[in-house]
Amino acid sequence: EVQLVESGGGLVQAGGSLRLSCAASGFTFDDYAIGWFRQPPGKERERVARITSSGEIYYADSVNGRFTVSRDDAKRTLYLQMNSLKPEDTAVYYCHAQKRVAIEADVHHWGQGTQVTVSS
Repeated sequence: EVQLVESGGGLVQAGGSLRLSCAASGFTFDDYAIGWFRQPPGKERERVARITSSGEIYYADSVNGRFTVSRDDAKRTLYLQMNSLKPEDTAVYYCHAQKRVAIEADVHHWGQGTQVTVSS
């Protein structure tokens, strides 16, 4: 059974830090690009950060310079270090894994989400 289990969310004051973790099981973790999405209240889900199996990294402009994504393939775990948090970072954060299996055909796995709330 495929599982992505997030942890580390919570309530923090603006300017503070949190570290999210995502523990993966049930699939070949190091074959996948993995990353984080978030969904603020009343808004659509958006990509926050992504790291490929070869280590290429992408950040959304809104978090670049404040967030750091990393992966530990031996532990099958993804991390998101979030610093200098802002109220607009408040959202449910989702772990995501993606692998291309054929032309224009990808496999996607999602976690259940963890709430991050930043107070002003």
